[in-house]
Amino acid sequence: MPNFTDVTEFILVGLTRRRDLQVLFFVVFLVVYMITLLGNIGMIVLISISPQLQSPMYFFLSHLSFVDVWFSSNVTPKMLENLLSETKTISYVGCLVQCYFFIALVHVEVYILAVMAFDRYMAICKPLLYGSKMSRVVCVRLISVPYIYGFSVSLICTLWTYGLYFCGNFEINHFYCADPPLIKIACGGVHIKEFTMIVIAGINFSYSLSVVLLSYTLIVVAVLRMRSADGRKKAFSTCGSHLTAVSMFYGTLIFMYLRRPTEESVEQGKMVAAFYTTVIPMLNPMIYSLRNKDVKEAVSKAIAKADLGQ
Repeated sequence: MPNFTDVTEFILVGLTRRRDLQVLFFVVFLVVYMITLLGNIGMIVLISISPQLQSPMYFFLSHLSFVDVWFSSNVTPKMLENLLSETKTISYVGCLVQCYFFIALVHVEVYILAVMAFDRYMAICKPLLYGSKMSRVVCVRLISVPYIYGFSVSLICTLWTYGLYFCGNFEINHFYCADPPLIKIACGGVHIKEFTMIVIAGINFSYSLSVVLLSYTLIVVAVLRMRSADGRKKAFSTCGSHLTAVSMFYGTLIFMYLRRPTEESVEQGKMVAAFYTTVIPMLNPMIYSLRNKDVKEAVSKAIAKADLGQ
């Protein structure tokens, strides 16, 4: 029988053991985190104060920004602390809490992206019914489902993480408490956790991605039937930003969670995880605003109003 050991804390190896690179990474990720907070909080405030941004699309976008703030904040502050710290530890309870919020927010985000795809389908394929079918009450109900489902599924997944046993190796080869590296160092409860991780990730990613792909298949068919070139251009421009965000987020998550944890996959997963926990939340406000005429106009009006106020 394995010699199970009570765990009080873990050591987070981080992105690298090289001290010179740790300082460089600290500066880089601190800047990225500040831009993430400013960009996403700015997007939430802009949507809340701009009359032209009160459509369902921007309502869902504000929730995507809200989730991105918490998604990045769940991981980045601890990563920054450990980059400058000699101990680089996280308590066992802190590790479970970080796991819980990480899994919950991942599920919330993938289903918000699916809801946003459905919203684009309704706007482009059912324009006459859009106002009545996507009322504020309906939007609130649609956005409530990802939160309720995500935090419920995460509770179950975290309980399986709690069921892992360790035999003296408390060094996590990662910069946050992620399931794959935890499974790699565990010596008990591994098979059920590994199986449920892959199955739950597979089911949820497949289902939410199916909603996105089906919505956009129907959108493409509807757009190709449009006679107006301007109409086709506008439809593709509004969908292009969302498809970019979907491709980046799903691609990195599938790479991370739909593989069996090995030493090589865990090592590769660290750089991929750095991308989707810090870089993608920073990029999302830029992706949705740079090519969006409504957002640009709202920013111009907000700046003009601020100048008049002075």
